[in-house]
Amino acid sequence: FPVTILKSFEYCTGNTLLSVTGTPAEIAAALFAAPFVVVSHGMEADPILNYGNRTALELWELDWENFTKTPSRYTAEPIAREERDRMLSEAKTKGFISNYRGIRISSTGKRFFIEDGIIWNVFDEQQQKCGQAATFSRWSPIN
Repeated sequence: FPVTILKSFEYCTGNTLLSVTGTPAEIAAALFAAPFVVVSHGMEADPILNYGNRTALELWELDWENFTKTPSRYTAEPIAREERDRMLSEAKTKGFISNYRGIRISSTGKRFFIEDGIIWNVFDEQQQKCGQAATFSRWSPIN
């Protein structure tokens, strides 16, 4: 799935998220170890997170098992969910959006502000939309 995320990013934005070559396992390891956040969710009515790299897992304070059972709406506080939904809808229509900013919340209630986020549509090998992904490398804690 990490290869799909990277290919979809390039397809939607025309840019490379991570310059890496190798086997699918090597590419997956490189994306997992990246120093920026990469997350994705599926197409469910209430989308469930299906990927988070190490940086994302640490930021949201979850292990892989719990992260990939979490509805993606829980990454934002209830008050911020309407804005998050609007941005996801815009990305769905346009293919991607950039310069996304917003407040997010970890599983333990720690709040943080993200900047310069990019949200894009994820496509499978048959070019069928299978979800959305997001990345950002700038965040700061909110006290």
